Amino acid sequence: MKILGISAFYHDAAAAIVGDDEIIAAAQEERFTRKRHDPQFPANAIRFCLDYAGCAAGDLDAVVFYDKPFLKFERLLETYCAFAPKGLPSFLQSMPVWLSEKLFLKRRIRKELSGMGVTDWGRTQLLFTEHHLSHAASAYFPSPFDKAAILTIDGVGEWATATIAKGQGGSIEVLKELHFPHSVGLLYSAFTYYCGFRVNSGEYKLMGLAPYGNAGSPVYKRCLEVIRTRLADVCEDGSIFMDQRYFDYATGLRMVPDRKWEKLFGIARRLPESPIQKAHCDLALAIQTVTEDIVMKMAVEAKRLTGCNRLCMAGGVALNAVANGKIHGAGLYEDIFIQPAAGDAGGALGAALAASHIHFGRTRATGRITDRQKGSLLGAAFSDEEIAGQLASFGADLRRYEEDAFLREVALLLAGGSIIGWFQGRMEFGPRALGSRSILADARNPDMQKKLNLSIKYREGFRPFAPAVLEEDAGDYFELEGPSPYMLLVKPVREDRRRPLPEGYEEMEPMEKLYYQRSDIPCVTHVDYSARVQTVGRQNNERFWLLLQQFKDITGYSLLINTSFNVRGEPIVHDPRDAYQCFMHTQMDYLAIGNYLLDRRRQPVLSRSETIKYIERD
Repeated sequence: MKILGISAFYHDAAAAIVGDDEIIAAAQEERFTRKRHDPQFPANAIRFCLDYAGCAAGDLDAVVFYDKPFLKFERLLETYCAFAPKGLPSFLQSMPVWLSEKLFLKRRIRKELSGMGVTDWGRTQLLFTEHHLSHAASAYFPSPFDKAAILTIDGVGEWATATIAKGQGGSIEVLKELHFPHSVGLLYSAFTYYCGFRVNSGEYKLMGLAPYGNAGSPVYKRCLEVIRTRLADVCEDGSIFMDQRYFDYATGLRMVPDRKWEKLFGIARRLPESPIQKAHCDLALAIQTVTEDIVMKMAVEAKRLTGCNRLCMAGGVALNAVANGKIHGAGLYEDIFIQPAAGDAGGALGAALAASHIHFGRTRATGRITDRQKGSLLGAAFSDEEIAGQLASFGADLRRYEEDAFLREVALLLAGGSIIGWFQGRMEFGPRALGSRSILADARNPDMQKKLNLSIKYREGFRPFAPAVLEEDAGDYFELEGPSPYMLLVKPVREDRRRPLPEGYEEMEPMEKLYYQRSDIPCVTHVDYSARVQTVGRQNNERFWLLLQQFKDITGYSLLINTSFNVRGEPIVHDPRDAYQCFMHTQMDYLAIGNYLLDRRRQPVLSRSETIKYIERD
């Protein structure tokens, strides 16, 4: 049995294909089109999934869309009616799109798939799942658990903005829902907007900014009080009631009324790209604190309702690794599985899995030691022959090594201070680079964070980098028990590795705090002594594990900086051409691609047309 899952038309369009109890392939459309968060119908991702599965489109048993557009349209109409006459401009802007495209998704999907070879829609079923069921299925079915509580939290699906469910065997039972317009995800996104970042993509920047706030400052305390008393009433079960007088997302064209918020907080909205002030850091810390409190309450309620000792999480808010780390460290659950593609892209995978197990009743294998997500390495891979073929058009200077010599040379270069683009094996599914499409560097080098942010990633200097560490050595560096394979848990750096902060540190300007050396692994130690940890196990990514072993043999340290192979505003690289162009347009020193090692100094200068094409694509 082959089932294709699709998510599209809002943000992060993706496709996934499953067969029986196996996840075969999954990919986001943005990787192919090079349009970040591309929402369009994922034709390229679908073709890849079909090709990888060796499945003709006409042989599909089902095609499943990740939410129900008619329910979403119902919510839209009811919301506009409830707030009328407010929201007329938004209504007039959204209705043409809905009436011409989104209401007729069944016709659109059939047309697209028919063009790929589906001719018998009696044989190939077209199904629709509810949005949060897709999220729940994406977390529970790939997990190693026979029974688990499931917590999904995001902006909004059809009506639900958060759900608590119980997964057991091949079934998922939804037990409790929080409904629009009350939403933890939209609350957090409102602050993302107000702090000058883009909604639906800048939330992780807000999370990274929060530790620069000062929990002892009057500004932070005032912000915390305003959120809790004026914006959102938080109940003991984690449900919230948001005062819609202070939000515009339900019917407006922006998240919040700027003037009302400026009056509430005494802080002007930060404009994108403008300098970050202490007040914005305190504001970020306040909403992060509230969010952690809400998510923890929901996790407690999920355990109360389900009686389960294991937890699965998905939805965009499940990418908040700081909140996840607090749940993990509370000892509330014996084990936690978080879907690495927790946002809308993962809905494609969840839709396919929900159809397989719930609709078709396919048996779910039990008792597995590791999860079924395969390290989330579910995308395309390229042979050395394909790599050489794609790079030939650039006239690239390629040097091929045998495996052991290749890994040793890369580890020696990293130990010597080089920055290396690492392109190996199958591409990751989800927003994190996990050691297949990564940029690697030495976490011990005190200058590396600044160099990476300013000369490689071209991004905001305050943003932290994550460590990739051998799974068996993680406890030597971090206060972490158990694995964290998907970089979705923030944990403290061990105290014996920390360095004391200077007097007056809390009163420093945000950028003054940034480059103070806080530990012996300074580039992955955030300003609050934390790190977003990825543990690397041999079973999921052997070549990356072997590289870390080589680096350990040379330096005594079994961890590296691991950041995504892209520059700001660009999706993670997909194929060798993307990798080479990104490599050549940054200050990376080497590109390790397949068994080839490319020295930037030996490469020809890219043609003007290739450079223009690359810049225009961004």
